[in-house]
Amino acid sequence: MFEEILNERQSRIDRLQVFALIGLMLVGVAFVYSATAADQSEGAAPLFRQAWFRQVVWYALGSAAAVVVCLIDYHTLARWAGIVYAASILTLIAVLIPHVGATHGWGAMRWVDLGPFQFQPSEFAKLACILAMANYVSRPVEELKQPRVFWSAIGMIALPFALILKEPDLGSALILMPIGAALLFIAGTPVSYLAKLVGAGSVVIILLLADVLFAPPGWYTVKLEDYQKQRLMVYFGMNFAPRNATAEQKLKARQLQDQKSYQVRQAQISVGSGGFGGKGWRHGSQTALGFLPPGAAHNDFIFSVIAEEEGFVGSVTVITLYSVVLFTGIRIAGQARDRLGKLLAVGAVTLLFSHVFINIGMNIRLMPVTGIPLPLLSYGGSSVICSLIAAGVLQNVYIHRKGY
Repeated sequence: MFEEILNERQSRIDRLQVFALIGLMLVGVAFVYSATAADQSEGAAPLFRQAWFRQVVWYALGSAAAVVVCLIDYHTLARWAGIVYAASILTLIAVLIPHVGATHGWGAMRWVDLGPFQFQPSEFAKLACILAMANYVSRPVEELKQPRVFWSAIGMIALPFALILKEPDLGSALILMPIGAALLFIAGTPVSYLAKLVGAGSVVIILLLADVLFAPPGWYTVKLEDYQKQRLMVYFGMNFAPRNATAEQKLKARQLQDQKSYQVRQAQISVGSGGFGGKGWRHGSQTALGFLPPGAAHNDFIFSVIAEEEGFVGSVTVITLYSVVLFTGIRIAGQARDRLGKLLAVGAVTLLFSHVFINIGMNIRLMPVTGIPLPLLSYGGSSVICSLIAAGVLQNVYIHRKGY
């Protein structure tokens, strides 16, 4: 009897996943520090303003939030799904209001400025969508065959998608698509419905690419911001100069193309120059000499910093840590005691996987640059806190995997 109680207590959390998360946070602190060490203004700033220290603060806050999430049965969390979802929609609307939303010099209204700190509503909206949609589609499979239920579920994703796209933040908006598709599929939505959804999404993507790659100037099928079009053109290696351009126009187009592809080229150089064992921590010349832009090195391109300084070995180590988190998450989903737990776990895994795949992909040019952060490694409070909350959801499902 005593052994059974002891074993039950020992298995309260998924320790393997927790160790992998701790490993990622240690790597994150080390390389955010390395990526910003060459910046003299960063080193001269007070401790609480230095990026690596603030990252530690985000880890502490995110870990505390994850613990709180673990302490509340996910069924209780699901009862608040509607309120959480409504609150996330209100914050997405608020960020579009002048003098409430902030751009931080990036041109897109993505942050709500609260004075001492800012937060990015789109990151929290992803979690709200997972909670609300998982709660909604956890109903009996027979009800999912009703068109009204299917389109209501699509609407739950479409509303935040449209608001995030308005900021504009195409990358974060697109993350909602695999989350919604995964939840609908695992819930048992009829294949015919999903096929129509995939077909409609494919048409939109084809129109978008046709607009960017082949449409004449001034004509569009799917409206995108100029910088979004330029990122896609860089990814596909398209010439920025229009047809029948003059020599002067071709020169300006070439200069713009070089400017817009600079970060991607430098990221590839960083990854490739690391070799097998890397140049050593804080010895990455791409970062130290400023070739990898200081404003992006510790954010979107933190993987390039790791690859240059720790080489193939460091890159594989990071991918292994993520693999542990994701595969233990899949195992947790398989062990969940009910449909709601399974859907919450699948949503959290899909969120983390999408971020990892897209971010690492854009560092090695498998994906276009989208501004999607690398979970727990990229600098940023909202991203770090939401990633740890997602991990807390997985641990919650694991903790309550047995019946009452």
